[in-house]
Amino acid sequence: MNKILTVLLFLFVAFCNNCSFAQKTDKTMTKEQAIKWLNSKEWANGLSLKVYDSVNVQEFAKQYNTNKSYWDKAFAYLKNTNLDTVSIGKYFLDGDNVIATVSENKPKDFADTKWEAHKKYIDIQYIIRGKEKMGVAQVSKGTVVDQYNETKDVGFYSVADADSKFYLAEPGVFLIFFTSEAHRPNIKVDGCDSDKKIVIKVKAN
Repeated sequence: MNKILTVLLFLFVAFCNNCSFAQKTDKTMTKEQAIKWLNSKEWANGLSLKVYDSVNVQEFAKQYNTNKSYWDKAFAYLKNTNLDTVSIGKYFLDGDNVIATVSENKPKDFADTKWEAHKKYIDIQYIIRGKEKMGVAQVSKGTVVDQYNETKDVGFYSVADADSKFYLAEPGVFLIFFTSEAHRPNIKVDGCDSDKKIVIKVKAN
């Protein structure tokens, strides 16, 4: 009887451990679980930059846990690279899975910017120097203006003001735009005529 109880206890513990792991990587992680995961900073691996509080935490947790190696390489690059001095250009951090592009940028007037969205890649956008405004909205709320171009991985949309939110992007905090989100970057902020930025594209699940 004792042996049977021991075996049953062992199986129960193994089952609970498996449940715990599944909960971490489950696509249906609750918002509360995702917020706890986000606040743990385990995903950051020592990166001091913060993610903007507008981030879709459930989608972030899902994408990170599905393609952990991709995200780890992206965050390691942000952590270990001197972004102030890094040269303008494109850097392949993991083949075509993780691609970083550093640019000197001149933000535009609002009317000269566009809503865009991607299907293959998630954008991590970080302002190294200067500032700009960026908008975010659900793709489902937008109206297609230019059909999706698979080669360039981009489509353009119009989005009603009521369905969008805008955030100030500046050093210290990065934004993440998932494939379900249209974004409108590169909007000029008064007093800032140029900025240096990095966009890291992470292949979506």
